[in-house]
Amino acid sequence: MAAASLDVITIGRSSVDLYGQQIGGALEDMASFSKAVGGSPTNIAIGVARLGLKSGLITRVGDEHFGRFIREQLVREGVDVTGVRTDPNRLTALAILGVRDDRSFPLIFYRDNCADGALDETDIEESHIAQAKAVVVTGTHFAKEASSRAQRLAMSYAKAHGCRVGFDIDYRPNLWGLAGHGAGEQRYIRSGEVTQHLQSILPDCDLVVGTEEELMIAGGHDDVLASIRAVRKLTAATIVCKRGPTGCVVFPADIPSSIEDGIKGPGFPVEVYNTLGAGDAFMAGFLRGWLTDAPIETCCTYANAGGAFAVSRLLCSVEYPTFAELSYFLQHGSRHRALRQDATLNHMHWATTRASRPRGRIKGTLVALAIDHRPQFEKLADAAGASRARIPAFKRLAVEAAAKVAAADGHPQQTTYGMLLDETYGREALFRAEDHGLWIARPVEAPGSRPLEFEGGGSLAARVLEWPAGHAVKCLCFYHPDDPPDLKARQQRELSRVQDVALRLGRELLVEIIASKHGRIDAGTVAGVLSELYASGINPDWWKLEPQASEAVWANIGEVIAAKDPLCRGILLLGLEAGPADLKAALRVAAATPLVKGFAIGRTIFAEPAQAWFAGKLGDAEAIDRMAGSFAALAEAWQEARAAAAAEDRHVRV
Repeated sequence: MAAASLDVITIGRSSVDLYGQQIGGALEDMASFSKAVGGSPTNIAIGVARLGLKSGLITRVGDEHFGRFIREQLVREGVDVTGVRTDPNRLTALAILGVRDDRSFPLIFYRDNCADGALDETDIEESHIAQAKAVVVTGTHFAKEASSRAQRLAMSYAKAHGCRVGFDIDYRPNLWGLAGHGAGEQRYIRSGEVTQHLQSILPDCDLVVGTEEELMIAGGHDDVLASIRAVRKLTAATIVCKRGPTGCVVFPADIPSSIEDGIKGPGFPVEVYNTLGAGDAFMAGFLRGWLTDAPIETCCTYANAGGAFAVSRLLCSVEYPTFAELSYFLQHGSRHRALRQDATLNHMHWATTRASRPRGRIKGTLVALAIDHRPQFEKLADAAGASRARIPAFKRLAVEAAAKVAAADGHPQQTTYGMLLDETYGREALFRAEDHGLWIARPVEAPGSRPLEFEGGGSLAARVLEWPAGHAVKCLCFYHPDDPPDLKARQQRELSRVQDVALRLGRELLVEIIASKHGRIDAGTVAGVLSELYASGINPDWWKLEPQASEAVWANIGEVIAAKDPLCRGILLLGLEAGPADLKAALRVAAATPLVKGFAIGRTIFAEPAQAWFAGKLGDAEAIDRMAGSFAALAEAWQEARAAAAAEDRHVRV
């Protein structure tokens, strides 16, 4: 067989899952829902990709918003979408789920004439299957004649090209027509017809995975061991029996006299929060080991750990661990039975999966036009005798300026362009920035507040929840090492609050620190601030920091971040209204520190054009051009500074 470009291709269901957010209530009473990609083979493909292997998916999605969401999310996760077809005639499948308690998880499938249910042989290409080390077929898609033929064709191609075949029994009685629409969570109804169908598949499998109930439907007995023996008579495959909290047991060859005599992989003692999707995380973990020819014990460890993460969190694939997260857990464990309460694991999970979020993948460096100022714009308008009602219009012009610079960039893979925008005066500008695909961060602090307060009052979480998923949370905090202890404690508490909101709602966090306004600055001031904040549990995705006096000062700051949070995205330089020449010099000093990834600068770019525009001395087009020119010049200066720093670094190493 030629070298495979994919480790595994999974085949079958893909859906949008809506999870009720009110835990402990009836599904009828759910008031809000979280959206995630779902469907067993889709979850498995994402889970495998997160664990560091190359996965692909064969399925269908609708030609509508949910179908695009699934496709876009798969791409962000690194799943090959060659086999994902868009069905112009059918809607994407939908599942609505709730958590009643640790044993009851009500589930409704909306799958009538859905896109993935229409999978047929035309969706299976031999050349595609031949690219994989293995294919994984799933039980639900054997319930319909056309999709059953499609999976059987994929299996025949796999065998012809030396690919292994994994079978996830994935038994949902109501999707076989054995239970009503309201019985989505029911896992076992005996059916001779289903057993006969599944048993015709087993001889061509190399791996068979199922719960005790799923192995019972495959084996045709109400006794688990008897069913496993019946499965063994039909296949030489490795048989994996999932046993929930106790782990799993594997039978690579002959079936012993007791199920306890198989190769056992113990489970992990975690609190069960939601079992939906846990089997898919288990399968992804087992495949990580099986496809890399790891010992069965290792396969079981990966599988059980993946399942433990899944049952301890609400959603399916979006909550599955990365290999870095899984490895950390296996090495260090957790003092929390409820893994979702482990701050270290939560931070690692977020930091290693944020690229799979909308706008989460940063290309090269990040340069942003910061125009989230509120009082500063009020002063500019007031000084010119202009109505403050004109501020939103100017912010829209700033968006056009940033978009103009981004569109003119001849090296789009090197730089991500963004904006800092507020909703006080920038609501319409935010809509337009979204049109242009700019990276966006939005402030939450009350301007100038010290101690830190949040703008608008009320619930910060409710406010951020209304933002598009790709918008980052930006919070400015005035903080100095010489501040009184009670002030520091309050600042840390408020930053912890905003960090919790950002993490729970899946938003990146940009913390801006200004120390120079409230005390003396020396070579260790900012590094000291960051050390204190890290010690208090603050781990933002980005820091936004003022210019520093020397490369040595920046190096100290970089060392603190690298030691305290090696997963930090980096530092953005702020401007503090410095002149262009001073800023370019500051960029050159900062560029020697690898963790400085760009800048977020505002008044240096917009102050003069805004003053003239509010006074009626400058038209819209001229204001756009002036801001674009200044923004582009700083972006170019940053790239030149980085190139010079890289050249100097190579010279030193040589």
